[in-house]
Amino acid sequence: MQSPAQVFASLIASEQPRPELAEALAPFEPLIGSWDLDVAWYDENGEINRTTQGEWHFSWALDGRAVADIWITPSRERHPVDGDGEWGLSVRFYDEQLGAFRSTWLGPKAAFVMPFVAHAGDGTIRLEALTPTAAKTRWIFTDISSDGFHWRNEDETAEGVTVLRQTFVARRGSDTE
Repeated sequence: MQSPAQVFASLIASEQPRPELAEALAPFEPLIGSWDLDVAWYDENGEINRTTQGEWHFSWALDGRAVADIWITPSRERHPVDGDGEWGLSVRFYDEQLGAFRSTWLGPKAAFVMPFVAHAGDGTIRLEALTPTAAKTRWIFTDISSDGFHWRNEDETAEGVTVLRQTFVARRGSDTE
């Protein structure tokens, strides 16, 4: 008999996208799997004020209709040194009528929910937050390849100034627990 956690894990994760959605979900295909991260946070002057290692795990999800990911920072390995951080969950799916991806990120430690609309093109995926804040938040994947990518979190102020908040440099990790 499977535990509730085993049943849930078997239902949320999928081995592949649904055939009719494979083309639409293709921008996320290179991200499927596990990634080791070098994580940096930036101060208001654009200087790095903190770093750690993290991890990010992507999977096809919800009967192949979506892509889900969990990022952990600091990584589980770094918790004893860097302390407890955030475990974030995103679920993304393609909205044909919108011609873009809908994505929602959940950060339970800070009780934070952030919906995005995402567009993909030429090795990049650009997510723009829908939640009204003092600044426009963007999360951008760049330099996506089979063995690495870059990600950044930036805000655009009301004056149009872009402020870098966080970066991840990802390299393909092991798919182990």
